[in-house]
Amino acid sequence: MKIICYKNCSTCKGVVKLMKDKNIDFEYREISEENPTIKELKEWKEKSGLPLKKFFNTSGKIYRELELSKKLPDMSEEEQYELLASDGMIVKRPILILENGDVFVGADVKKYLEGK
Repeated sequence: MKIICYKNCSTCKGVVKLMKDKNIDFEYREISEENPTIKELKEWKEKSGLPLKKFFNTSGKIYRELELSKKLPDMSEEEQYELLASDGMIVKRPILILENGDVFVGADVKKYLEGK
């Protein structure tokens, strides 16, 4: 199991604590140090069943500064993938990737873990 987080994100901190409390083995990846690739993003989108817009950190500073809420509707899917891959801080987190390939994003991570 792999968790992709940002160390200063309160949601991520809570999820990591929950995983430790439940003695769940996991690999941690710091999204601010290792941006997701376009290939990873496409795979995560497919495996999660979520629309691409759910992978954007809409409450983030960069999202607001770039006024992405106005720009995304006019961007192609490929342009959106390129943007997400350009800076991990634009990406919604946490992202949980299970051994079977299932992917959970944002609040769905905690819901999944609480059910374990």
